[in-house]
Amino acid sequence: MLLVVGALFVGAAIGASSLVRPHNPTREKTMPYECGETAVGSPWGVQFNIRFYVFALVFLVFDVEAVMLVPWAVVVKDLGMPALVAGFIFIGMLVLGLADVWRKGDLEWVREEEREAIKSSASTGIKAA
Repeated sequence: MLLVVGALFVGAAIGASSLVRPHNPTREKTMPYECGETAVGSPWGVQFNIRFYVFALVFLVFDVEAVMLVPWAVVVKDLGMPALVAGFIFIGMLVLGLADVWRKGDLEWVREEEREAIKSSASTGIKAA
């Protein structure tokens, strides 16, 4: 019964919104865009730099680990020294992971090799790709 009522409520909301909304499609409104820019090429042919994905994954890992520190901080006083040591080991592992990511250069948007290529192409007058 709850599923039926929920489905009816969602259907009624979608139906009411389609009746009330203005329907004024123009050529500009129906064109696809990416972040406010006109799309160029096929969506299947677009290749993103792997650095975007690595950066996002590093952010997610450290974000989840930071969230795990909140319950530990709440109960560390009650659990005593073993919890404090375990928390510092966890934080140490986070620091080692951050140092490794930093050492590899995954936190840099433009890597050193690319900077050198840009500098050398600017000095020779060649436009960098």
